[in-house]
Amino acid sequence: MNTQPKTFSELIEGDTPILVDFFATWCGPCKMMQPILEDTARQLGDLVKIIKVDVDRNPLAASKFQVRGVPTLILFHKGKAIWRQSGVVPAHQLVKIISENIQEKV
Repeated sequence: MNTQPKTFSELIEGDTPILVDFFATWCGPCKMMQPILEDTARQLGDLVKIIKVDVDRNPLAASKFQVRGVPTLILFHKGKAIWRQSGVVPAHQLVKIISENIQEKV
């Protein structure tokens, strides 16, 4: 039986915190975020799931969360946005922010 979430809404409403990277393929700073997100995922393991949403391919999701610039990172827990920031965030800072926000909500 497949218990994987099927929609974006189902995914962000789960118990596992989700970091969403709203990006665009043409965006230079967005490309800089890729290795940072990979490093963050390695450091945090199963504590957080990281997904990428291309704003050009998913304009409704970008509009729903009022994404005005890319990259924009939004951390969701149980369907609620608990942190957001636009621009490039260094890996050490991102790990710290996510860890602190997860601890507050768990």
